[in-house]
Amino acid sequence: MAHFLYLLVCIQLALLVPISVVDAASGAIVVLGFIGIWRYSWAGVNILRAAYFLKIAHPRRRQKAEIAYALQPQKAHAFFLTTTYKIAPEISARVYRSVFAAAANSQGGATVVASVVDASDMRLIRHVFSSMPVNMSNVKLVFDRIAGTGKRDALAVSLRTIAKHCPTRRDIVIFVDGDSCVPEDVVERSAAYFVDDAIGALTTDETSEATGGQLFKDWFDLRFSQRQMMMCSMGLGERVLTLTGRMSVFRADLATHPEFVAAVQTDYIDHWRLGRVNFLTGDDKSTWFWLLKNGYKMAYLPDVRTISIETQPRESFVSSAIVLMTRWFGNMLRTNGRALALSPSRIGLFTWWSILDQRVSMWTTLVGPVSLLLASVYVDPLVLLLYFSWVMFTRYIYCAIISLFRGRYFPITYPFLLYFGQIVGALVKSFILFRLDRQKWTRQNTTTVGSKNANRLLPSGTLSFYLHSLAVYWLVFGVAWIAGIS
Repeated sequence: MAHFLYLLVCIQLALLVPISVVDAASGAIVVLGFIGIWRYSWAGVNILRAAYFLKIAHPRRRQKAEIAYALQPQKAHAFFLTTTYKIAPEISARVYRSVFAAAANSQGGATVVASVVDASDMRLIRHVFSSMPVNMSNVKLVFDRIAGTGKRDALAVSLRTIAKHCPTRRDIVIFVDGDSCVPEDVVERSAAYFVDDAIGALTTDETSEATGGQLFKDWFDLRFSQRQMMMCSMGLGERVLTLTGRMSVFRADLATHPEFVAAVQTDYIDHWRLGRVNFLTGDDKSTWFWLLKNGYKMAYLPDVRTISIETQPRESFVSSAIVLMTRWFGNMLRTNGRALALSPSRIGLFTWWSILDQRVSMWTTLVGPVSLLLASVYVDPLVLLLYFSWVMFTRYIYCAIISLFRGRYFPITYPFLLYFGQIVGALVKSFILFRLDRQKWTRQNTTTVGSKNANRLLPSGTLSFYLHSLAVYWLVFGVAWIAGIS
């Protein structure tokens, strides 16, 4: 009934707008239509690619990889690298139970390297290990206790620990975040892909168990549905756009390469205005970029699913979403520019274009609202009803399509949350684009504001505000000029 009423409101809103208003606002509607054709054509391409990958390409690739892996004389030894910091004990216990169960199922044996800060976490992990109801004789548990200087340092220390075990070309390293549960068959389902020398890493499907309000839970479910579709599309070209920090699998000899470890620990960019920006967050983007620039493929497994236990970081849904998007999009934009500088012939034209789209989409997303807001002021406020009808209908259709990749019903909150994510996300991206030096962990108090050797004629915050305002002005002016609104 809720869906029926939703569609009925879409139709009613459109019918409330007189034809004369539509004619008067035709310029803004043409702009909206042009951008809509562009964006939905791009979405259509990704949906078709994703469907082909999920139904045809991936099953064939899995079959080929598993046949080749079955012929290998020795199975992969799995190194699980887990990082735990300020995680609730009940979550940590659940995560490590999943890791130990997966390690016990590894045919080639497993080593679990637990990077911890607090002694209480070590006691908890030891207790979980000793109480496992399965045979753990083929699993070795190693602790790296470090100072709480950040996840990057933790990963680097543990990767050097793994390197001391002399992993071979056939072995794998599985990065597991402290609030993510892995499936028991993760080693068996992923190790086969590394028979191909071109594969450097892979990532898997994710689902969430979010604590907090219902909107926060629905928002994460929607995001992971979108992620499944986009990852399937990028997986067709075997170059995904991120190696998710929650859980990704790497070829062990590459993950322990000194240059790879250095990139994880001390990554940075040299910005023309901000100077050297050392990365605080975004280790998953650093690992992705190192493999991308060195020519390795990165696969996607849509039939292997991890569970991310999400905690709402703020009391309200809106502030929580903005905090998380600020971190996610900051990581993306800090790496986007240098990835875009790589040749399309080196990383693939579709991958290169997708990276470019990450930067362009923040502006094209804002064109529609800007053009219709201008039309409502200078032409007739009723034009907003037509825009709301368009937004509600198109987002509903999109949510229905991406829900097919999950094979389940979607709640009526999805279209509203999708539009919220698009508009607020675009605003957050445009804000961050001019402030790449601002970084903050969600769980830690560690922050960075400013950078080294910045080329500043004015204070960084003032100049960032000026350039951001100038970009917004030209966006509004350009939309008004093309739409013929004055």
